[in-house]
Amino acid sequence: MANTDKFEMIANMYDTPERIQIAKASSDAIREYVVDAQSKNAIDFGCGTGLVGMNLLNEFKSMLFLDTSPNMINQIKQKMADLHIQHADTLCFDFEKEGLSDLHADYIFMAQVLLHIPDVEFVLSRLFDVLNVGGHLLIVDFDKNEKVVSDMVHNGFNQAELADMMTKIGYRNVQSKTFYSGSKIFMGQDASMFVLDAQK
Repeated sequence: MANTDKFEMIANMYDTPERIQIAKASSDAIREYVVDAQSKNAIDFGCGTGLVGMNLLNEFKSMLFLDTSPNMINQIKQKMADLHIQHADTLCFDFEKEGLSDLHADYIFMAQVLLHIPDVEFVLSRLFDVLNVGGHLLIVDFDKNEKVVSDMVHNGFNQAELADMMTKIGYRNVQSKTFYSGSKIFMGQDASMFVLDAQK
């Protein structure tokens, strides 16, 4: 995944109060769309240090934390050991480079991950293949923000355009809403965040 090197360097300093607060808001937004999932398995895709996934562990039967950065994965392994978490696992893997045909999930969520992915449609198609029929992909990311100019990340997403792209891939029942806004939270700019739920 793009920007892995950057995340490798900041892994052990990643959990700042601001990131923890945004992760809490993100996991609360995702939880609204998680229904009756005690028998379901989930993937926290591009999990970072697991800030969002850790908040959602009790919603699912099992969870896989997946990231391209070994240092981020090591942070999660340490948290899992410290908290004696049994029903979760980790996988260090680059989804953009290799397919993972034996991986399946009922829920996949990705929080502030899509903006780091150059080929959005390609990865959303890959994730569609991983979802079980009836499963959900939940995306938390920034609304489109023209003030953000970067060659490292997308400057957010237009919810309607993203929904159209996902519908073409085959997702159905796509719904989204803005749930959070904050000062200087996106590349030094004031920004808002949305949650999107799509079903296979």
